[in-house]
Amino acid sequence: MPAKPKSYTANAGFHVIVGTDEGQVREEALALYNELTGGNDDGFTHETIDGNADNSEGAYQLCSAAIQSLMTMPMFGGDKVVWLRNVNFLGDDVTGRAQRTEAGVEALRGVLEKGLPEGIRFILSADKVDKRRAFWKFLEKNASVRTFDKIDISRDGWQDEVGRLVDGRAKELGLDFENEALELFIMLAGEQTKQIANELEKLDLYLGTERRMVTVEDVRALVPLSKAAVIFETGQAIQAGNIVRAIQLIDEQLAAEESAVGIMRASIINVVRNLYMAKLILEKLKAPAGNYGAFAAALNKLPAADRAWLPQKKDGSGVNVFPIFLAVPNAKNFDLEGLQRVMEQTQRADQALVTTGLDHRLILHRLLAEIAAARKAKR
Repeated sequence: MPAKPKSYTANAGFHVIVGTDEGQVREEALALYNELTGGNDDGFTHETIDGNADNSEGAYQLCSAAIQSLMTMPMFGGDKVVWLRNVNFLGDDVTGRAQRTEAGVEALRGVLEKGLPEGIRFILSADKVDKRRAFWKFLEKNASVRTFDKIDISRDGWQDEVGRLVDGRAKELGLDFENEALELFIMLAGEQTKQIANELEKLDLYLGTERRMVTVEDVRALVPLSKAAVIFETGQAIQAGNIVRAIQLIDEQLAAEESAVGIMRASIINVVRNLYMAKLILEKLKAPAGNYGAFAAALNKLPAADRAWLPQKKDGSGVNVFPIFLAVPNAKNFDLEGLQRVMEQTQRADQALVTTGLDHRLILHRLLAEIAAARKAKR
């Protein structure tokens, strides 16, 4: 889904677009370039310079090329836009720290500090920028800077941020998601804005004009299964009691030479712990489980002593509610005593993987069978 073109002031001559979300950075920079050039690039008036350097000497030469372009007036007069795009030598890496690179960057800064010639406009786009350096401080003070960073999936609560992004983009396309479909889409599509946009476009085309509600089946059919998504899918299958699917996914990971210990700790231990915590919260704390907002508010309002055993967000802003809330519907299918036994069996299985020579596949299969057996029989 292409980003909507944004308006920029005509007299703003120096623009910087950076961030770890490479797709969004490139999309925004291209939209700005097209707007500043009016979409008319005859190959003579404006200039684009690919800022992808192989080494420090390449970085120096690219800075020199940018300087020369900025100092050269257009052949036929009028305004000129110079775009140094996809720069890869401003980060904290070997090339970025090299003296030759720093010399080129400092030379570029020296030219920019003197001010751009009349009618010359400059765009710089990059994915990684070391914000501790003088060049970044200069950019912040003297350019129109826009930053597009990927959502950090190593931080608690990242699913909420991605969910809001997906929901906003989906509404622009007139799409609605079933709750489980949205959860699955978040895990499959990841945190990159461009990837999310691409997958939503596929769903939009697939559904056509007749149907606008996205189901779990739609997401499974169209959104590719990444490594992170396999972990999520395995956990979902375990929670839902779909032992056949869980075994299939685990066998596929083992066949791909994934570590059995890694599978245990990424796909099983967290799931079992969240089921147990969700069941405890439902039975002992009586938290309302009808919607996420009420559930999260109830847990964060508990006295400190009552929520000390719950997982906390890394930034200290409260309980990490999202994974527990996802486990609530399936936790209702277990007895508290049954989940207590499953916790103990999971601990023993984890120890067996590390300390014994037993077949890893057999250990994992047996544990899945024990989890499935602990589910209450459907009436």
